[in-house]
Amino acid sequence: MSFSEVLTVNLVVTGVLVFLVWLVSVKLADVSIVDIFWGFGFVVIAWLTFLATANNSPATGRRLLLAVLTTIWGLRLTLHLARRKIGEPEDHRYQAMRHSIGPRFWLISLGVVFGLQGLIMNIVALPIMAGPFEQAPLGVPAVVGVVLWAIGLTFEALGDWQLARFKADPGNRGKVLDQGLWRYTRHPNYFGDFLVWWGLYLVAVGGQFWWTVIGPVLMSVLLMRVSGVTLLERSLQASKPAYAEYQRRTSAFFPRPPRN
Repeated sequence: MSFSEVLTVNLVVTGVLVFLVWLVSVKLADVSIVDIFWGFGFVVIAWLTFLATANNSPATGRRLLLAVLTTIWGLRLTLHLARRKIGEPEDHRYQAMRHSIGPRFWLISLGVVFGLQGLIMNIVALPIMAGPFEQAPLGVPAVVGVVLWAIGLTFEALGDWQLARFKADPGNRGKVLDQGLWRYTRHPNYFGDFLVWWGLYLVAVGGQFWWTVIGPVLMSVLLMRVSGVTLLERSLQASKPAYAEYQRRTSAFFPRPPRN
């Protein structure tokens, strides 16, 4: 298969899966299950690409490495979000959208939530799809990429674990977590995600498909300016009085020692 054919296959398959998840969300009246599919969708893309390029890939090592790294990241995120979702109502962000749009939200959500997420998923995953077609052997950039991926996964997993443990203590209700990784960045999990995708880009690209940098760039914008830091902090500022002081002394994204 050519790169364009691999992209087409991934768009079709993820489109079908997103549609099926949407049907489940209509039955449950809960759009936030789409978040659970996010990480798993990348795993599907990685292995579809791996299988589709089995006979014509010049980069077997890169092809397998990308599939394995994406799977580790994607399954961890999927399991974490699924465990967090059990027994919880629809996320307040989607409740607000449901209230704003009205009775037709169940239909409109197919495009504005599920369809959009499927499209974004395929754009972000462009380096994963392109990697098997690169002619250059794995080299120093790939090593750097694996290191960035490992640091990012550690930040993301450890940050999620620290937050879950903090929330599990009833005595912390209404308080702000400012210990562990959260002492150095207000969003260690988002920063970890950022490193993971730039790491995967360095593993995937040997020069020919440099333009797939649009993938990690889009992910970075989403994390820092759209659905990540910016959106989450609006609700935290409203719900936690101590959050303003935490913002004053703690970096929003890139880790650094807290201000005095």
